[in-house]
Amino acid sequence: MTDSPPANFKQSDGISWVKKLGPGLITGAADDDPSGIATYSQAGAQFGFNTLWTLFFTYPLMVAIQMISAKIGRVTGHGLATNVRQHYPAWLLYGIVGLLLLANTINIAADLAAMGDALKLMTGGPVHLYALGFGIVSLLLQIFIPYERYVRVLKWLTLALLAYVATVFSIHIPWPKVFTSTVLPHLSLKSEYVTTVVAVFGTTISPYLFFWQASQEVEELQANPKAKPLKHAESQANSNFRRIKIDTVVGMGFSNIVAFFIVLTTAVTLNPHGITDIQTSAQAASALRPIAGDFAFFVFSAGIIGTGLLAVPVLAGSAAYALSGAFRWKNSLEYKPTDAKGFYGIIIVSTMLGIALCFAPIDPIKALYWSAVINGVISVPIMSVMMLMAARKDVMGKFVIGIKLKILGWGCTAIMAIAVGAMFWTFKS
Repeated sequence: MTDSPPANFKQSDGISWVKKLGPGLITGAADDDPSGIATYSQAGAQFGFNTLWTLFFTYPLMVAIQMISAKIGRVTGHGLATNVRQHYPAWLLYGIVGLLLLANTINIAADLAAMGDALKLMTGGPVHLYALGFGIVSLLLQIFIPYERYVRVLKWLTLALLAYVATVFSIHIPWPKVFTSTVLPHLSLKSEYVTTVVAVFGTTISPYLFFWQASQEVEELQANPKAKPLKHAESQANSNFRRIKIDTVVGMGFSNIVAFFIVLTTAVTLNPHGITDIQTSAQAASALRPIAGDFAFFVFSAGIIGTGLLAVPVLAGSAAYALSGAFRWKNSLEYKPTDAKGFYGIIIVSTMLGIALCFAPIDPIKALYWSAVINGVISVPIMSVMMLMAARKDVMGKFVIGIKLKILGWGCTAIMAIAVGAMFWTFKS
């Protein structure tokens, strides 16, 4: 393998580091969706600063597992589902993909409902109509805008997360206490604390993010006529691996910093006032208003809408990539709907079902809870299969992952397995 790309391949020469950000940045930002905001808000409201450590703990694990998913996509030229189909039993793939579709659809419903609630808090009006509108807008963007232009829209939407940075600087923060509690938190084995920590882990490391980032690497590959899967174009490896590393480190860092600020905001404002039961992101925004003021409330609410507009297409898209790969359908946001009917059909069905659930007499909190349970259960086998694939020469060629990624990746898998075990332990207690 040469140390640099050939003269006729300038994919990353002369471009700024900002332009290198794409799949990793969008994936990381989509992790802080309205459902995730609710989880982080509950963590801060109920336990104050004592869950801040989780965001630092999960960061290297999140970076490792997302880098592995990205490398699988870029090296093989296929998404995760296609690779699993080629190398593992069909029953394993169909089981994982079916549960992923179920969990993602419930998540879409929860996010749309939260966006509708947030807009109602800001302007008044009909929640269900707002949720319907957000769902339709998201659907139309995915169907009618080609990938290269659509990804620019998603990049701009990541700026919505800056709302939570602005919120922190609108309130007084006791930084010395924050630092001390982050480094030396007061841990507990009580079921409420364990459940919250597990929820943070499950929200931060989610299966749909693996499928999305791997598939986005394939989209980036297909969008560049000079690019090829790295198994067949070793000279392109160095520049692409550098890009993936920068993209993922920055994207996951952005995600975890924002999550840290959400926990911090509610820990400073809601927890000292005895508001410790937060079920939705909109409820967190509403509780914030009388304590932190109108500005903090408005910014927090606007962030819910912005992150939802980013997360809903990622949830629907990751399900579509997974099912299309499982059933050998064409799958790319670059295709016209008539050329990839199955792929776009899944996006339409999952989004419309999510909208329908907003109108159904179903408790959204319980639905989201079971979505988190499903995500936790399927994350362990998905990560295990990813780790096995990434170490196989027949899958990755000479680009099997190194010892550092192996340690972090298997460590992440083990921690998620422990978290799932802890989750079921809390069921019995």
